[in-house]
Amino acid sequence: MLGTIHALPDGTNWRTPEIKTAIDTADLVVVEVANLEDNEPIAAVFAQLAYTPNLPDLAMRVSEDKRPALFDLISKSNFSAAQFGSTETWAAALQLAQVGAQGDPANGVDRAVVREFKGRPVREFEGAIAQLRIFDSLPEQDQRDLLSGIIAEAKQLQADPARLRNAWLTGDTATLIDATETGIMADPELREALLVGRNRDWAKQLETMLVGDERPLVAVGAAHLVGPDGLPAMLSASGYTVTPLH
Repeated sequence: MLGTIHALPDGTNWRTPEIKTAIDTADLVVVEVANLEDNEPIAAVFAQLAYTPNLPDLAMRVSEDKRPALFDLISKSNFSAAQFGSTETWAAALQLAQVGAQGDPANGVDRAVVREFKGRPVREFEGAIAQLRIFDSLPEQDQRDLLSGIIAEAKQLQADPARLRNAWLTGDTATLIDATETGIMADPELREALLVGRNRDWAKQLETMLVGDERPLVAVGAAHLVGPDGLPAMLSASGYTVTPLH
């Protein structure tokens, strides 16, 4: 299992000998979404799910004390406040979460691993449509909690934009675990929907794969592999022996 990061600056060196061996010796790779390079269909699905006419103004979907920070975030984005008038709250939150983000998704580790498996099977736990529907199916209050959390986290990102990337590169699991328990993940409903519930589903899928003779490499976001609710912990609870490779 390889915890990935979905965007990195050009030239970031992350291929350790252990990672190279894992990639070279696996029979297949399992990722969250297999067709990340195919942007147009994913964008079409996003547009289909994200837009509903005549929604309340986005500022009305957060508490009054968060509106200045929301307007500041919008001003730094490629959007205008008016453009969010027909955007569902979860989708606006995901779009604003990209403001100030460092790194290029084209350099994402999951994409790189999929490229290296050309000629070998690539499977996905969810796929783009199912992943977006997780957000789309959130109750409106949870969507608003997500938006409020993204606004708050934007300030932390400005203070230390490379924090999580550096934690990932150095194997700082304490910081990565903290990220799965704070911010938007401190909200029990959001944590269950966006992290724990998905891990539970993936663990069941993975156990089915492990019954056979194939040797899968699981390459998913690092947040899914750390802490007591991570995939390794769930597999351990099912009786598997999980050994970290440093």
